[in-house]
Amino acid sequence: MSEQLKMQLAQELGFAETVRQHGWGAVSTKDTGEMVRLAIAKAEQMMSGRR
Repeated sequence: MSEQLKMQLAQELGFAETVRQHGWGAVSTKDTGEMVRLAIAKAEQMMSGRR
């Protein structure tokens, strides 16, 4: 996953400022899990739209 995509997802989920100030290590496991779920959902949407 690109850094740009990770930051976009973090922005959507509301913890981008934490990443900017303290790095990815400061993000909770719960938030990173939500980020992965959102990334998967977006990928599935893109794939279903291409069929």
